[in-house]
This record gives sequence, structure tokens and C-alpha cells, in this order.
Amino acid sequence: MTAAPSAPERLAGHNRISTQALTSTACAVAADVLRVPVRDIRASWFDDAGLLALSLALPIAIPSLHRVAADPAAVEVFGGSVQERAHRAKAEILERVMRLSGSRLSRVDIRVTGARVSDGGRAR
Repeated sequence: MTAAPSAPERLAGHNRISTQALTSTACAVAADVLRVPVRDIRASWFDDAGLLALSLALPIAIPSLHRVAADPAAVEVFGGSVQERAHRAKAEILERVMRLSGSRLSRVDIRVTGARVSDGGRAR
């Protein structure tokens, strides 16, 4: 009978993740969640009582007004209103950035800086 593997040995020293690495991770996650080109996202970090607060500024995709006039359900195909999508995205971005980086975040703030009219969309 073999012994169960032991827990990994803790080694002296520390690891640091640079602000640039955290910023790149946050932008990549936000781009994936909100379907926005990563180059259009600006991220900044703030201290929030010892935890990291992430602030994102980005445009968001919306259906054309002609499409919505012809088919009001087009808003739902895009995932709901801009406000609903931004609100839902906060929790997913927070969880994914924490899981990928190992950092503890207190919150994610999203500022929508513009709209990108798109004929695409995705069903949820």
C-alpha cells in the first residue's frame, strides 16, 4: 500500500503579479464576457480597504435601432438592456479575475463609454 501524496511543500519567498499582468487579465476577461475588443477596454485599479477594486471603461455592443424596431426581441438576443448586461457582467468578471490571478477583489465598476452598433448578438 502506498502513502497518500502529501501537501506541496511551502517554499520561502513570495510571488508578485505586476499591475500590468492584472490589467491585461482583467481586460481579457471583460472582452470575453462583454464581447468587446480588448483594445477598446481601459482598466484601472484602486485600493478599497486593503482589497483591489477594478474599474473598467468600455463600449458595449447594441442592436441597430432598425433591428429593434422590426423585432423588439433583438434586445434580449443581445442579452438584455445595456444596464442589465453591465450589471450581470460585474459578478462574472470579478469571479474570473480572482480565479485567474489569485488576487482578492472587492468590486468591479463598469462605465459604458459608448455603443457599438452590431447586427450580431447571441442567444442566452
